[in-house]
Amino acid sequence: METKQLITFITAADNLNFTKTAVMLNFAQSSVTAQIKKLEAELGTPLFERLGKRIVLTEAGHKFKLYADKMIMLDTEARTAIAEESKSAVTLTIGAQESQCTYRLPPILKEFKKQHPNVKLVFKPAHSDEMARKQLMDGTLDLAFIMDSSKPEEALFMERLVEEKMKLVASPDHPLLFKEKITIEDLIQETLLLTEIGCSYRSMLEESFRTAGVYPLNNFEFGSIEAIKQCVMAGLGISLLPAMTVEKELNSGEIKELVWSGMNTPIYTMISWHKDKWMTRPLQSFIDLTKETFEMN
Repeated sequence: METKQLITFITAADNLNFTKTAVMLNFAQSSVTAQIKKLEAELGTPLFERLGKRIVLTEAGHKFKLYADKMIMLDTEARTAIAEESKSAVTLTIGAQESQCTYRLPPILKEFKKQHPNVKLVFKPAHSDEMARKQLMDGTLDLAFIMDSSKPEEALFMERLVEEKMKLVASPDHPLLFKEKITIEDLIQETLLLTEIGCSYRSMLEESFRTAGVYPLNNFEFGSIEAIKQCVMAGLGISLLPAMTVEKELNSGEIKELVWSGMNTPIYTMISWHKDKWMTRPLQSFIDLTKETFEMN
């Protein structure tokens, strides 16, 4: 039995007039009659007795009305509870690399919390773009910021937000700063300060070395871009990092950019979500706000 039939039955039982019921519910009278007959057929017993032009509830009709009232009340309570839950207890789980969390997301989060103060945001570190894709696929993440070349992904929506500029950086007194142009062979003897395995721009850097048949002798791996920057400033090695993460230090002269064109594949920051993801209002709002913010910058 359908909720619509129950409401029609309750309304008819309260006023004992199918014509009035049709007017109240904005139905044709024939529709009211059809719904009642279908309900009676499903229950296997008459709910109304026709006495001339009057209708009255049968004994079964009186009993069924008690249950119909309860079912409609529970339906209303359930819908109200779900609606309140969706307003007050929505959680968005977002995956992002450290660079995005530190340099790009704060203004977006500030504005989003102003617009949706009751929505809880949970951030999970996405140390690799492969990990972020996997977590989007299995539903662990609602949304992810991915920094990678523009690769098609059948099950995911991926929208470009900005092309990232990459900087090969060193300490202010590094000997390579005095070369007009650095080749990939110049890096063989250098200590490379790398982000974690799976990071897109680390993978592209390593691929450029393999393509050239060059294998640097010394690599240090870090879980933090801030730690890498401190080591670069201390003269412990060189690193390839997104421009947004080193802008302040480049402007202050704490680190210097090496003139190098060893990577030709463009890298983009993209926002991504599963194509089958249920698009709640907060999730759509976060996506729209993110795109608007990046367009303004």
